[in-house]
Amino acid sequence: MMSSVSYFKNAKNFVANNPTFNTYVSGTDALQFLHEHSATGAMHDSEERFPPPMCHPGTREAVVIRITDWYGYQQGPGKPILWVHAPAGYGKTAVAGTVSKMLEETVGLDFSPLGATFFFWRTSPERNSPARFITTIAYQLAMSIPELTPHIESAVKRNPMILRKALEVQLIKLIVEPFKAVGELEDIPKRLVIIDGLDECINSEQESRVEKKYAEDQEKVQIRVLELIHTLQSHRLPLSFLILSRPEAWIKQHIESKSFNSVVETVDLYEVGDRMGDVEKYVRAELSRIAANIGDEGWPGKVIADRFISNTNGHMLYASTVIRHIEDPYDDPRERLNNILDSSSKSNRDLTHSTPFSSLYELYRQIMRSCPASNRSLMVEVLEDLIVTRFEFPRGFGLQRALAALDSLSGRAPGSGIRAVRGLHAVLCPITFTSRDQYFLDPFIHSTFPKFLMDRKLSLEFAIDVKKGFRRLFWKCLECVSTVTMQTKLDEESHLHFALHSFRYIWIRVWRSTGKEVMRSCKAEYLKAIHKLLAIDLTTCFIKLFSYPRFGRYRGLPFLSMFIGSFDHFGAEFASLVQQALVHVRSSMEGAFIYLVDRFRQDSILNLEISSTPCFRELGDYVVWSVRLNRWPSKDLARALKNLLREHKEGFEVLLLALLDHIESSDIHTHFIPFLQDVVKDED
Repeated sequence: MMSSVSYFKNAKNFVANNPTFNTYVSGTDALQFLHEHSATGAMHDSEERFPPPMCHPGTREAVVIRITDWYGYQQGPGKPILWVHAPAGYGKTAVAGTVSKMLEETVGLDFSPLGATFFFWRTSPERNSPARFITTIAYQLAMSIPELTPHIESAVKRNPMILRKALEVQLIKLIVEPFKAVGELEDIPKRLVIIDGLDECINSEQESRVEKKYAEDQEKVQIRVLELIHTLQSHRLPLSFLILSRPEAWIKQHIESKSFNSVVETVDLYEVGDRMGDVEKYVRAELSRIAANIGDEGWPGKVIADRFISNTNGHMLYASTVIRHIEDPYDDPRERLNNILDSSSKSNRDLTHSTPFSSLYELYRQIMRSCPASNRSLMVEVLEDLIVTRFEFPRGFGLQRALAALDSLSGRAPGSGIRAVRGLHAVLCPITFTSRDQYFLDPFIHSTFPKFLMDRKLSLEFAIDVKKGFRRLFWKCLECVSTVTMQTKLDEESHLHFALHSFRYIWIRVWRSTGKEVMRSCKAEYLKAIHKLLAIDLTTCFIKLFSYPRFGRYRGLPFLSMFIGSFDHFGAEFASLVQQALVHVRSSMEGAFIYLVDRFRQDSILNLEISSTPCFRELGDYVVWSVRLNRWPSKDLARALKNLLREHKEGFEVLLLALLDHIESSDIHTHFIPFLQDVVKDED
């Protein structure tokens, strides 16, 4: 038996030789290493954002000129920060994209004026957090400013672990110090750094963070990003900063504070330029295009076009939603536009003027009422399914494939889901694009639509009930996983595959947040769920779950603790039954790990296949969670790992590196190393 000395001679200074934890990066690899730790999807020209939102030709010219006049190319702006704000749907991201493209294509200069961009986005785990903000900006600055490149490379080579340090430390080491190392900064032309959607930065922790109420974090994390920008400008670097966001109260208050006020100029996008004129240009151009497509170039005529333009009230999102709605290949756009205009004239004035987005919400109601009345209850159910599961499907899955799986899960006839929402193409996107990482399927074109659906006062008869949706899918998933056997074949697109990968998340959403009062009202349902769970062959379910490539996003340690912890909060009344369920879950997980480790040991041909599955991630999280709570994994699991070490040393090393690559660095020494030391020591 191999002694522990072979692997953990210097356990206190343990370093795994993998891209995340090694302590040396060669010169040629430094920028690639930085690139790998950047949120590449947040860059203005990323594949993830293609095609990027842009201003319609001839629109938003006033604000674009205002920005370029402030930036000033050679001299740089009087104040280094410009904050452009506007409510949702007024084209901030399109303005940011247009300015980015314009600067990138600027000719006649001997430098690229665009230094870096970062487009936050609340449904992307890389872009709804500042975790990769500094590394992404630093990487782009290394690309756009040649004088800076060797100094950033040197900073990464000297200490690759800087990418794991606090953002404030990264800022100094990866940006400020490299600039200072260049020397005479006055000779370097100012570059523009564009940060769009600051209000979309809602998560304060790493992308392994799981579902939570983001409102707890968003104010704090958005202020932190502002402070990072303020720190950068305080060093008088050749950088200017364009920030675009909604005018959230805490953002506005911080920017108007004494420390910020002297270095920030502010532009209200809602007030700058000719909103009505911009919308009119867009509407007339789009109506002319549609008229040409249907062979009726005399349509819509001045009266109808003017009514449409008047109804927009200068709201570009309203205009673009109407255009998408009327441009239906299965219907007549002339009739559709007439219906929208007629419905608007008959709408309830008190209701339509009750919110800043009153006209948009009324439009949503009109679009949904235009769908066949006989189909509405199914349409609402399908929308409920989509809101409940939109964080469960990978972003490249596509709406049609997701709805096909949900149809099967819910027992609907094949194709029912996609037919039920066919009339909603103005608010739903049928195709999403696959990017480098697994992002969520978010089929809603604008975030205002799901918010509208979940607010009964706004959506009226079309309101969806999220709790009801979770409960409905909870029982469907539980029924599915109860049928799983070792002979079950999983198809990536099947409802069974979805059910296996989602039942723990849905269990958490249904039961973990259930309060005592609600618990009393659903006591019978909870008891039924526990008894159902106890009857399921969870070991086989976990083997299948851990053996196949992940279906959606990977959820780490907090998700595991939330799932297992969801059995602990129902009080003494259920103590005995809950304890049975907890033992069942833990023993089943360990049984699955033992099976897969033994399979890994016995069949080296499968090594590569297994190493690409969630098995190692889940095993690492399970061990750390157990040791944190002083509940060491079973001797059987330790014995399986010892057998792997004894009989397949190379396989053990592959497993070890895979495990370490998926565990937070703070947990390695404290929780994981002691467990592995116990595994590799000589048996008594």
